[in-house]
Amino acid sequence: MREPQWRQEGEDPDYRFSLANERTFLAWIRTALAILAGGVLLEEFSKKLGPHWMIVVLAIVLAAVSAALAVIAYLRWRGNEIAMRHGRRLPLTIAVPFIAAVVLAVGAVIAVLIAIYGQ
Repeated sequence: MREPQWRQEGEDPDYRFSLANERTFLAWIRTALAILAGGVLLEEFSKKLGPHWMIVVLAIVLAAVSAALAVIAYLRWRGNEIAMRHGRRLPLTIAVPFIAAVVLAVGAVIAVLIAIYGQ
């Protein structure tokens, strides 16, 4: 695999920080996989929860969020590596408020569906 240009700039950071950054990336990927699994399970096992089309929409939203989070995780990892190479502050991320907002919205919709259709 060809080394990206940004890895040839600045100074190599302490390997412990690079490995910590990689572990954080992997944690975000696990979160993306968990959200994807939640979408699949929601669509597959929620036959009594409400209008099926609404469940399908929620599952699609969760799958799309999972894909977006995987991209955000990579961009965050890359941005952190570049910042460490140049001795700059780590960049802010949209991932945390994004995940919180999506989980809040999907959870609220599911709570309403359970209140209306669940028995």
